[in-house]
Amino acid sequence: MSHVAATAPVTMLVTRHIAPERYGDFLSWMRQGEILAAGFPGFLGSGVLQPPEGGDQYEIVLRFNDEASLARWEKSLPRRMWLERGAQLVRASRERRVSGMDSWFGARQSAPPRWKQAVSIWLAYFPMLLLFTVLASDHLSALPVFWRVLLTTLVLTPILSFICIPLVTRALHRWLRPE
Repeated sequence: MSHVAATAPVTMLVTRHIAPERYGDFLSWMRQGEILAAGFPGFLGSGVLQPPEGGDQYEIVLRFNDEASLARWEKSLPRRMWLERGAQLVRASRERRVSGMDSWFGARQSAPPRWKQAVSIWLAYFPMLLLFTVLASDHLSALPVFWRVLLTTLVLTPILSFICIPLVTRALHRWLRPE
Protein backbone atom coordinates (compact mmCIF):
# COMPACT_ATOMS: atom_id res chain seq x y z
CA MET A 1 0.00 0.00 0.00
CA SER A 2 1.50 3.34 -1.00
CA HIS A 3 1.38 6.27 1.33
CA VAL A 4 0.90 9.71 -0.22
CA ALA A 5 1.55 12.58 2.14
CA ALA A 6 -1.13 15.20 2.11
CA THR A 7 0.22 18.62 1.30
CA ALA A 8 -1.21 21.74 2.83
CA PRO A 9 -2.14 24.71 0.70
CA VAL A 10 0.44 27.49 0.82
CA THR A 11 -0.33 31.19 0.98
CA MET A 12 2.01 33.90 -0.19
CA LEU A 13 1.48 37.21 1.59
CA VAL A 14 2.92 40.16 -0.29
CA THR A 15 3.17 43.65 1.16
CA ARG A 16 3.70 46.35 -1.42
CA HIS A 17 4.27 50.03 -0.69
CA ILE A 18 3.24 51.96 -3.75
CA ALA A 19 4.05 55.32 -5.19
CA PRO A 20 0.79 57.23 -4.47
CA GLU A 21 0.99 59.22 -7.70
CA ARG A 22 0.88 55.91 -9.64
CA TYR A 23 -2.17 54.50 -7.81
CA GLY A 24 -4.26 53.82 -10.95
CA ASP A 25 -1.34 52.24 -12.79
CA PHE A 26 -0.58 50.08 -9.75
CA LEU A 27 -4.16 48.77 -9.53
CA SER A 28 -4.16 47.88 -13.23
CA TRP A 29 -0.77 46.16 -12.94
CA MET A 30 -1.90 44.28 -9.83
CA ARG A 31 -5.04 42.98 -11.60
CA GLN A 32 -2.85 41.75 -14.46
CA GLY A 33 -0.75 39.82 -11.93
CA GLU A 34 -3.82 38.23 -10.37
CA ILE A 35 -5.06 37.13 -13.81
CA LEU A 36 -1.62 35.80 -14.65
CA ALA A 37 -1.40 33.79 -11.41
CA ALA A 38 -4.90 32.39 -11.97
CA GLY A 39 -3.63 30.66 -15.11
CA PHE A 40 -1.02 28.64 -13.21
CA PRO A 41 -1.68 25.03 -12.14
CA GLY A 42 -2.37 24.75 -8.44
CA PHE A 43 -3.64 28.33 -8.07
CA LEU A 44 -6.50 28.45 -5.55
CA GLY A 45 -7.33 32.14 -5.34
CA SER A 46 -6.18 35.61 -4.42
CA GLY A 47 -7.28 38.74 -2.66
CA VAL A 48 -6.16 42.29 -2.05
CA LEU A 49 -6.41 44.33 1.14
CA GLN A 50 -6.28 48.01 0.32
CA PRO A 51 -4.67 50.55 2.61
CA PRO A 52 -6.75 53.07 4.52
CA GLU A 53 -7.28 56.36 2.73
CA GLY A 54 -3.96 58.13 2.32
CA GLY A 55 -2.00 54.92 2.96
CA ASP A 56 0.40 53.30 0.55
CA GLN A 57 0.63 49.70 1.80
CA TYR A 58 -1.27 46.98 -0.07
CA GLU A 59 -1.52 43.41 1.20
CA ILE A 60 -1.86 40.83 -1.56
CA VAL A 61 -2.77 37.23 -0.78
CA LEU A 62 -2.07 34.44 -3.27
CA ARG A 63 -3.01 30.86 -2.41
CA PHE A 64 -1.66 27.76 -4.12
CA ASN A 65 -2.43 24.07 -3.74
CA ASP A 66 1.06 23.24 -2.49
CA GLU A 67 4.62 24.50 -2.15
CA ALA A 68 5.64 23.15 -5.59
CA SER A 69 2.82 25.04 -7.33
CA LEU A 70 3.78 28.28 -5.61
CA ALA A 71 7.46 27.73 -6.48
CA ARG A 72 6.56 27.23 -10.16
CA TRP A 73 4.65 30.53 -10.11
CA GLU A 74 7.47 32.36 -8.30
CA LYS A 75 10.16 31.16 -10.72
CA SER A 76 8.10 31.55 -13.89
CA LEU A 77 9.19 33.82 -16.71
CA PRO A 78 5.73 35.44 -17.02
CA ARG A 79 5.85 36.43 -13.33
CA ARG A 80 9.37 37.82 -13.62
CA MET A 81 8.36 39.87 -16.67
CA TRP A 82 5.24 41.11 -14.85
CA LEU A 83 7.34 42.13 -11.82
CA GLU A 84 9.76 44.02 -14.07
CA ARG A 85 6.88 45.91 -15.73
CA GLY A 86 5.64 47.06 -12.32
CA ALA A 87 8.97 47.77 -10.65
CA GLN A 88 8.61 51.55 -10.98
CA LEU A 89 5.16 51.42 -9.31
CA VAL A 90 6.37 49.80 -6.09
CA ARG A 91 8.60 51.57 -3.57
CA ALA A 92 9.12 48.53 -1.34
CA SER A 93 7.92 44.94 -1.32
CA ARG A 94 8.06 42.09 1.17
CA GLU A 95 6.91 38.49 0.71
CA ARG A 96 6.30 35.70 3.19
CA ARG A 97 4.63 32.31 3.11
CA VAL A 98 2.24 30.68 5.51
CA SER A 99 0.72 27.23 5.50
CA GLY A 100 -2.25 25.85 7.39
CA MET A 101 -2.74 27.63 10.70
CA ASP A 102 0.70 29.28 10.56
CA SER A 103 -0.83 32.68 9.97
CA TRP A 104 -2.52 32.46 13.38
CA PHE A 105 0.28 30.87 15.38
CA GLY A 106 3.52 31.77 13.58
CA ALA A 107 6.01 29.74 11.60
CA ARG A 108 6.02 26.00 12.11
CA GLN A 109 9.34 25.92 13.98
CA SER A 110 8.03 28.43 16.53
CA ALA A 111 4.40 27.26 16.56
CA PRO A 112 3.02 25.73 19.74
CA PRO A 113 1.96 22.07 19.82
CA ARG A 114 -1.16 21.28 17.78
CA TRP A 115 -3.16 20.44 20.92
CA LYS A 116 -2.51 23.96 22.28
CA GLN A 117 -3.55 25.41 18.94
CA ALA A 118 -6.75 23.35 19.06
CA VAL A 119 -7.53 24.55 22.61
CA SER A 120 -6.94 28.17 21.54
CA ILE A 121 -9.24 27.84 18.55
CA TRP A 122 -11.93 26.19 20.71
CA LEU A 123 -11.67 29.01 23.26
CA ALA A 124 -12.44 31.48 20.47
CA TYR A 125 -15.01 29.31 18.70
CA PHE A 126 -17.21 28.10 21.56
CA PRO A 127 -18.25 31.47 23.04
CA MET A 128 -18.87 32.97 19.59
CA LEU A 129 -20.95 30.01 18.46
CA LEU A 130 -22.91 30.08 21.72
CA LEU A 131 -23.55 33.82 21.41
CA PHE A 132 -24.52 33.53 17.75
CA THR A 133 -26.87 30.63 18.52
CA VAL A 134 -28.57 32.56 21.33
CA LEU A 135 -28.95 35.70 19.22
CA ALA A 136 -29.90 34.11 15.89
CA SER A 137 -31.64 30.83 16.74
CA ASP A 138 -35.17 32.31 16.56
CA HIS A 139 -34.47 33.72 13.10
CA LEU A 140 -32.67 30.66 11.77
CA SER A 141 -34.86 27.94 13.27
CA ALA A 142 -37.30 28.03 10.35
CA LEU A 143 -34.52 27.30 7.85
CA PRO A 144 -33.39 23.81 6.82
CA VAL A 145 -30.20 22.67 8.55
CA PHE A 146 -28.06 23.25 5.43
CA TRP A 147 -28.98 26.96 5.32
CA ARG A 148 -28.57 27.37 9.09
CA VAL A 149 -25.05 25.94 8.96
CA LEU A 150 -24.19 27.91 5.82
CA LEU A 151 -25.30 31.22 7.35
CA THR A 152 -23.64 30.44 10.67
CA THR A 153 -20.29 29.67 9.06
CA LEU A 154 -20.53 32.64 6.69
CA VAL A 155 -21.03 34.99 9.62
CA LEU A 156 -18.66 33.39 12.14
CA THR A 157 -15.66 32.44 9.96
CA PRO A 158 -14.46 36.01 9.31
CA ILE A 159 -15.21 37.06 12.89
CA LEU A 160 -13.21 34.12 14.24
CA SER A 161 -10.37 34.39 11.73
CA PHE A 162 -9.76 38.11 11.92
CA ILE A 163 -10.89 39.07 15.42
CA CYS A 164 -11.41 36.25 17.92
CA ILE A 165 -8.54 33.87 17.19
CA PRO A 166 -5.94 36.67 17.03
CA LEU A 167 -7.28 38.03 20.35
CA VAL A 168 -7.18 34.60 22.01
CA THR A 169 -3.67 33.85 20.73
CA ARG A 170 -2.45 37.21 22.06
CA ALA A 171 -4.14 36.59 25.43
CA LEU A 172 -2.63 33.09 25.66
CA HIS A 173 0.78 34.04 24.25
CA ARG A 174 2.74 33.00 27.37
CA TRP A 175 0.95 29.65 27.56
CA LEU A 176 1.30 28.99 23.84
CA ARG A 177 5.00 29.90 23.76
CA PRO A 178 6.55 29.45 27.19
CA GLU A 179 10.12 30.77 27.12
